[in-house]
Amino acid sequence: MRRLLAISLVALLPLSNVSAAQAQQPADRQQAFAAAAEEFQVPESVLLGVSYLESRWEAHAGLPSSDAGFGPMHLTDAAAFTTSNHHGEGEEDARGDDSRPLAPPAEQPAPAEIPASLRTMERAAALTGESHERLRTDDAANIRGGAALLADYQKALGAPLSDDPGQWYGAVARYSGAEESGAARFFADEVFSLIEEGAARTTDDGQRVTLPAVPGLEKIEKWLERLGLRQTRPDGVECPASISCEWIPAAYQQLPDDDYGHYDLADRPKSQKVDYIIIHDMEGYFLPSIRLNQDPNYGASWHYSVRSADGHIAQHIKTKDVAWQAGNWYINAKSVGIEHEGFLAEGGAWYTEAMYRSSARLVRYLALKHGVPLDRAHILGHDNVPGTLPTTVRGMHEDPGPFWDWAHYFQLMGAPLHPFGGPRSGSVMIKPDFATNKPYFYGCDRKNPEAACPPLPAGTVWLRTEPRQDAPLVKDIGKHPTGESLYSVYDHSARASTGQRFAVAERQGDWTAIWYLGQKAWFHNPADAPTAVPSMGLVVTPKAGKATVPVYGRAYPEQEAYPAGVPYQAVTPLQYTFSAGEKYTLAGPAATEYYRAVTFNLEDHQVVRGRTKYLEIQFGHRVMFVKADDVQVTFSG
Repeated sequence: MRRLLAISLVALLPLSNVSAAQAQQPADRQQAFAAAAEEFQVPESVLLGVSYLESRWEAHAGLPSSDAGFGPMHLTDAAAFTTSNHHGEGEEDARGDDSRPLAPPAEQPAPAEIPASLRTMERAAALTGESHERLRTDDAANIRGGAALLADYQKALGAPLSDDPGQWYGAVARYSGAEESGAARFFADEVFSLIEEGAARTTDDGQRVTLPAVPGLEKIEKWLERLGLRQTRPDGVECPASISCEWIPAAYQQLPDDDYGHYDLADRPKSQKVDYIIIHDMEGYFLPSIRLNQDPNYGASWHYSVRSADGHIAQHIKTKDVAWQAGNWYINAKSVGIEHEGFLAEGGAWYTEAMYRSSARLVRYLALKHGVPLDRAHILGHDNVPGTLPTTVRGMHEDPGPFWDWAHYFQLMGAPLHPFGGPRSGSVMIKPDFATNKPYFYGCDRKNPEAACPPLPAGTVWLRTEPRQDAPLVKDIGKHPTGESLYSVYDHSARASTGQRFAVAERQGDWTAIWYLGQKAWFHNPADAPTAVPSMGLVVTPKAGKATVPVYGRAYPEQEAYPAGVPYQAVTPLQYTFSAGEKYTLAGPAATEYYRAVTFNLEDHQVVRGRTKYLEIQFGHRVMFVKADDVQVTFSG
């Protein structure tokens, strides 16, 4: 969701003189962890565990995280960034109800100060003698900086530089940068759980790193008292007990001229079932974005915010109420919105492991509470939400974007995206290897928007008109009525993303064609490095005798369903159709409902339910709806 505060790099610091310690730094990342642990007398398992929770041991080619963190140890250098308003995404109406349109929200000022948790690189530089440049771009130097910080925190706590990992619980909690005791404890608990279990993976630049398990590890419980980490949970916060949550309420207030802001009271799930959970990024930092949610005049709201560095969560709106978050009133009325600190592209190419873990637990908790299926047809990115009318399609948002790791996210939810079916299955699930899949994009640099983005891991594949690499991208007549799809990081017109399921239209060698927005769309899918996996299931196709089928951005009732006093909401098809012979994967039935909520008082609100049956399908990059009477449902094996 578009917020504020995109960040751009300023001039980097010059390289300093290289010390003897710097000259001896190993090139191998595993060796770098071992060397830094020995130099600063930090247990190697602790150093590896902290790094995994921050970056999964990735160097990210020296690019910053969503909150200005660099390298395997996520050393934060927000002081080296400037802030500016962000204009990358579409200008959607977050409420998405054309019966009462909102003006675009006003841009907000930048924060007056940068918290210490976003400036850890300064201390690391002082402790190691490394320049900011090397701490950003040299992973061995970055690991030294993180080890030095851990040792510094341990000394500040009056604790020994012990080789017993359990003695380092307090320093690990401090490393999170969290001011909230629950957030610091969540981070430390996750690190020590990982140390007990062990881990191993190959990073996106080919580095194999292993953390051997340390079973039977006992944390020193005194740190819980000494650091005030005895976790207490505010009454009424809707979060699992294992993560750090607080209640920071969004503004709900009567405004002049019978207006109000900036969400709607409801009584879900009694009034309506929650069917979707929407994943956003803030296009900004945690605290300034939260302040927007406390402004009743700001034209958007959301239920939860997730902080990048440590996974801390703030809940703003009860899940029974409807936030103005997804740009589609039908989806808003049936969803919960979760904002994540970060940026789709500009200045922030990756999200921390702590954020992924905390958010995944929240989503699993909410999905179980509300009966939301853990699949990509119901756990949607903001970029998967359809426009409501032909006129709103172009302005819909694109976050969290191609750099969100959906496969890892679902793994953490306990709902991995597994293949289902044989190699010639009639449907496929998009699932490129995130670490090695680095498609071309441009638009990551605001100051040079035409420049190519650096090669970055992504969970998306490009879709072409023919089975060859130089073929044009398929077109999206809603996003670009008279033009071509773009390779912009902000344009998903010709992209399919991890977890999305599509019916197969054709296969030729290493290429697979799927049905997408009423056309065949080809993507490279070689057998030795597949970018999709088999996925059997139900599909829809036009009923016999129907030449074309319209699609819709919302499943609104027929006119006869509206009681007196409730204006009819027109059932308007979008600009897309599909024809006989085409097939689209079925997500399931969609409730035929309209939530009438245009006043400050809950007593005036009501749900209009119709008899028309709708089905949700994966039509393009976004989900859409068809009338059941227009299609037949078949099994694609």
